[in-house]
Amino acid sequence: MIELRTLTDGGQAAEEVAGWIVDFIAEARRSLELAHYDFHLSSETAAAIGGAISAAAGRGVAVRFIYNVDHRNPIPVPPPPEPDAQLIAALGVPERAIAGVPDLMHHKYVIRDGEAVWTGSMNWTDDSFTRQENVLATVRSPEVAAAFLEDFEQLWETGAVEQSGFVEPRTLGVGASPVRVWFTPGNGEALSHRIARAIGRARRRVRICSPVVTAAPVLATLAEVISEGRLDIAGCVDQPQVRGVVHQWRENGNVSWKLPLLQRAVIDGPFTGKPSTPWRPDGGLHDFMHAKVTVADDTVFLGSFNLSRSGERNAENVLEIESPEHAERLAAYIDGVRRLYPDVTLAG
Repeated sequence: MIELRTLTDGGQAAEEVAGWIVDFIAEARRSLELAHYDFHLSSETAAAIGGAISAAAGRGVAVRFIYNVDHRNPIPVPPPPEPDAQLIAALGVPERAIAGVPDLMHHKYVIRDGEAVWTGSMNWTDDSFTRQENVLATVRSPEVAAAFLEDFEQLWETGAVEQSGFVEPRTLGVGASPVRVWFTPGNGEALSHRIARAIGRARRRVRICSPVVTAAPVLATLAEVISEGRLDIAGCVDQPQVRGVVHQWRENGNVSWKLPLLQRAVIDGPFTGKPSTPWRPDGGLHDFMHAKVTVADDTVFLGSFNLSRSGERNAENVLEIESPEHAERLAAYIDGVRRLYPDVTLAG
């Protein structure tokens, strides 16, 4: 069974989302594996979620927690966070910091009892719960859970992003929906080509939400099909992050060749851009357009993966789902998001 939830800016309370997480954790009887890029909570949501994790450990559930730290490479904005290590330590469960070098441990998943998975684009922070667009999925499937556990063990055993994601993307049956589970960096380039191929083969519609769109196979395919004018294509990005990418590319001649593709596919194309609050080193509101979902006809790709070169190299996960029902719902969600914001521009 696959259950989807979609979040909008201001559309849900932090306590409501924390309640979903608590309910998922409360069903654990044997094991919980948590992999999180960012884990910063207010006192109320920390008490609820942290309490649920600690209570699970207290009733004999084997809990392990991995999280991202210590990234020093220049990447498109916003820079990576430092999770609340004090909060994680206070949970009293085995934990391991994964150094985001050379690239990020960008997952946001939980495996429960080897039978169910929580995943999607949402970090466990109050801003992510309330002020960002995000797509969540819970999947009840031992086969899907086993794929996630294989990825988790690679990270837990090696502590290295670059030695993870080497999980064969087999097609699994989840109810009536064929599902393929992708992990990066082991399958990073293959995933970008898979998404690009789905876009290129679409006959009716393509819908995309991604903070940035910079993966070369996806950019090139989008530019081609938009130029051909044969498809109903639309999407939404995060405007400050796209501007940050353009600035970096103009400074770095090695990737400036991508600029015409980005211009044709996104800036001149049928994309809007959320004018989110630019990242500041002293903190502030994180209201980014954070959903990461592509719909190509009846195929859905959703997870933690930005459509970017950085995404190919990070530790990420994606569910590829064949489902007219889920595709229709998420295409409507993307249309709702994109209508809220103006066309993408590079002018400040």
